[in-house]
Amino acid sequence: MFKGFWRKKKPGYIFCMTFRTVTEAYCLLRPARRDSPVVFSSPHSGRDYPRAFLAATALDTRLIRSSEDAFVDELFAGAPGVGAPLIAARVPRAYLDLNRACDELDPAVIEGIVRNPHNPRVTSGLGVIPRVVAQGRAIYRGKIPLAEAETRLRLHWHPYHDALRRLLDEAHLEFGQAVLVDCHSMPHEAIEPQGRPGHPRPEVVLGDRFGASAGREVMEVIEAAFRRAGLRVVRNAPFAGAYITQSYGRPSRRQHAVQIEIDRALYMDEVRIEKRPDFAAFQRLIAGVVSEIAGAFGSGQALAAE
Repeated sequence: MFKGFWRKKKPGYIFCMTFRTVTEAYCLLRPARRDSPVVFSSPHSGRDYPRAFLAATALDTRLIRSSEDAFVDELFAGAPGVGAPLIAARVPRAYLDLNRACDELDPAVIEGIVRNPHNPRVTSGLGVIPRVVAQGRAIYRGKIPLAEAETRLRLHWHPYHDALRRLLDEAHLEFGQAVLVDCHSMPHEAIEPQGRPGHPRPEVVLGDRFGASAGREVMEVIEAAFRRAGLRVVRNAPFAGAYITQSYGRPSRRQHAVQIEIDRALYMDEVRIEKRPDFAAFQRLIAGVVSEIAGAFGSGQALAAE
């Protein structure tokens, strides 16, 4: 399935086609012609809540969405128009967390799991099958069967990561490098303690696991794109990156992964989980950032090995 649109490009406009693939696990938007080794990924913006899951949860429909990166896939939807693919989850984070390892199983929520060595994410209820949403609210009234957890992994986790790996491998073959931009949003309250007295709080947090998942030049390009858009940017605090950046970021192999966290208060009402009236304006601002990032690593602009 594809759709076309006009994209401004000096000295006029060009017609672009975007190919859309929808599976049970993800929605993949591809450009008709790939001009960049950048891959945009939105693993937490899924909002297809299974009816059986909603019937089983102890939370109402608003609270169950509190850990969702609502509308992030829409913010980055311009990626195919600038020659880069975007893959976005369909299932919600409360149902299955694609930014966790598939073996981060929580014995407190899944029957038949033997307690593993200490894992702070699992212990806090944020394993691959989360036990809690924002502010520690319990999702379930009891435990779920191991077979149910395995089905979720088979139908959603593995297909998403298989597709993500293919996109990165394709970038390597065509451009000799790959840059994964892992797109997220953060609650405004999460960054309230980060501002220094007398200084405004950051609006974007870039995570490269303190240099382990992306080269210095990659981080500088991405940070500069957000700063030129007028956004306040910090690195690695309070979010340095999780499973996706840890697993896919291999700078020595010319594969870089950077996590992006955007303050939700910039574009949505966090309580109601609704877009702000000026959402479209912020979406255009992010589209400009996406264009700059994709173009910076475009055809013939390979990075030196870190």
